[in-house]
Amino acid sequence: MAKILVTGGLGFIGSHTVVELQNEGFEVVILDDLSNSSEDVLDRINSITGIKPLFKKLDLKEKSKVQSFFEKHNDIQGVIHFAASKAVGESVENPLLYYENNINTLVYLLQEMQKLETANFIFSSSCTVYGQADAMPITEDAPVKKAESPYGNTKQIGEEIIQDICKINSEFSGIALRYFNPIGAHKSAKIGELPIGVPQNLVPFITQTAIGLREQLSVFGDDYPTHDGTCIRDYIHVVDLAKAHVVALKRLLQGKNTSNYETFNIGTGKGSSVLDVIKSFEKVSGQKLNYKIASRRAGDVIEAYANTEKANNILGWKSQSSLDDALASAWKWEQNIRKNS
Repeated sequence: MAKILVTGGLGFIGSHTVVELQNEGFEVVILDDLSNSSEDVLDRINSITGIKPLFKKLDLKEKSKVQSFFEKHNDIQGVIHFAASKAVGESVENPLLYYENNINTLVYLLQEMQKLETANFIFSSSCTVYGQADAMPITEDAPVKKAESPYGNTKQIGEEIIQDICKINSEFSGIALRYFNPIGAHKSAKIGELPIGVPQNLVPFITQTAIGLREQLSVFGDDYPTHDGTCIRDYIHVVDLAKAHVVALKRLLQGKNTSNYETFNIGTGKGSSVLDVIKSFEKVSGQKLNYKIASRRAGDVIEAYANTEKANNILGWKSQSSLDDALASAWKWEQNIRKNS
C-alpha cells in the first residue's frame, strides 16, 4: 500500500488521521517536533490499530534535516501536512513565530516534494481564510478576505503557495481542506486533544474546567449579533475530519481530482454558539461548568459555519457525529487521561 507522510502526526488531528490511514491499509511515516505533542501517542495509536507507525522527531524549520529525510524516503506517495502553530489569540500576540512555523516549514516541505516523481499533497487549511464571511453558510466560492489574525493569514499564504506550484507543475496535485472547528476524541479514549500548558481552544478548556484542572472558563464576549450574543462556530468531530483526509488522499492517488488544485470545506454545516457548546457539554457530562463572560478577544470572527455540499457531493464525504457525540467523546477522553496520569 502507498507510503504516506503525516507531518504533525502526533498532534490532535494528526494522530486521529494516522489511525484512519492505518485502518485503510496505508503505510504511515510521522514527522513531529513534539512541541505540542508527546511521543507516547505512538503507543496509543499502536494500541488502537495494532501497528506502530514509523516516527522521526524532526523540526521542519531545519531545512537540511527535511532534505535528508526526503533523500531517505523518496518513495513517499502522499503528504498530509498538519505541522503548524494553530491558535488565533497566540498568533496575534506573536505573529513572527507563526510566520516562521507555518510558512518556512511549508516551503521546505514543498521544495522536497517537487523532486518526487508524483506529489500528492493534502494541506491542513482553515475556515479562517474566509475572515468574517458575508453570508452563512460559507461556500468554497466565498471570497478569501483579509485575515483577521496572523494564524489565518498563514493559511491564506499557504494556499497561495500551493496554488502557485500547481500552476507550473502538472505532476503536483494539492487539496486544501478548509476545516472548521475540530473537537472530540477517538471512541477508544486512547487519543484526543491534549494541549501542553493552558488550552487555546474552547473544548479542552471546558473539559479541563469540568475535571478541576482549571478554575473557570472565560467566554470571550456576549455582545455579538448572534442568538445568544456569543460567537458561532461549526464544531466537527475529529474522527469525521480525519476520515475526510483519507477520502481526499484517495481522490488524488486514484486521479479522481478534476484539477490539480482543489479546495473543500470540512464541517458539519451547523453553527453552534459558545453557550450552545457549554449547554451540550453540561447535558452529556452531567457536570455544571464554572464560566464567566469576559471581554471580546482580538481576531475572533462573529460566526463561521460551512456549506458542505461540495465536500458531500464531489469529495464524497459527510460528517456523521453530532455536537453531543463529539463532546461526550471529549469528556470520556479527559477523564481517561487524568485517571491514567
